[in-house]
Amino acid sequence: MMETAAFKELVTAYIEAYNRFDVGGMLAPLHDGVVFRNISHGEVNLTTTGKEEFRRQAEQASHYFSQREQRATDWQVAANRVEVAIDYTGVAAVDFPNGLKAGDTLHLQGKSVFRFADGKIISIEDIS
Repeated sequence: MMETAAFKELVTAYIEAYNRFDVGGMLAPLHDGVVFRNISHGEVNLTTTGKEEFRRQAEQASHYFSQREQRATDWQVAANRVEVAIDYTGVAAVDFPNGLKAGDTLHLQGKSVFRFADGKIISIEDIS
């Protein structure tokens, strides 16, 4: 059984890599069978299954913002689960269908829920 400190280290490594646009660094703490879900306003709008599908999505998404930062504001660590409250700031690199224009700054608050298997992150849910 992994210690909760180890879970927190995996999540911190993932978030720091995300902020650096380092897709390889984001993949390092992930389980080969990782499932990623993005949930917005109660609806799942993106799901990836497996490390390769996650990598493709992460590489594609890295072009949407010229700057981005996930800042953890609160940690809830339980038996095989870490929930992190996130303040997100991003500067759009492209125009989005929702009206956000290149150069605009986006601020969101949400949470990410991480679950673990075999010493790696097996699932990530980004909820906003």
